[in-house]
Amino acid sequence: MTQAKSSPPGGPGQDRSRMGPTRISTLVVAALAAAAVAWLLISSFYYSSIPELPWLPVVTLAALAVLEAYAAVNTRGRIDRKPGRDPVNPLLVARFVVLAKASALAGAIFAGFYAGFTGWLFVENTRAATEDRPAAAGGMLASLALVGAALWLERSCRVPKRPDDDHEPDQRESHPNQR
Repeated sequence: MTQAKSSPPGGPGQDRSRMGPTRISTLVVAALAAAAVAWLLISSFYYSSIPELPWLPVVTLAALAVLEAYAAVNTRGRIDRKPGRDPVNPLLVARFVVLAKASALAGAIFAGFYAGFTGWLFVENTRAATEDRPAAAGGMLASLALVGAALWLERSCRVPKRPDDDHEPDQRESHPNQR
């Protein structure tokens, strides 16, 4: 039997498993792919057979954006230990980071889908397309607001750098067992 080689501690394998900040390029690629899929789906099907575009997803995306923006403000205040705020639970912050990363990607996919759909609606000159434009544009704006709020929440969950973190450790601090 063969065994998988494990990289030494602090080696290159350890950095790959770490979760980093959300990349804007990932969100842009997801949005562009969703826009292309939306354009292809709507242009290949007969548009009149699709029911009127609902407003409920727009309201849901906007509500999620507002809740995540509130969580960002509240979490940043608690991490900074502002007066009158309780200390933050580290597990809650980790959950907020996961929520923010997932919401940013989902918001980018929705924004791309709504952008592709909105673009097609502005090319189509029918009464039904004209009536669906406000909901599609609202969905795109609400999705972009969700992406912004999610990125803000993710940024708010970062641990602030302390002034004493900048100094170099002296010989005794770096090797405590040696005298």
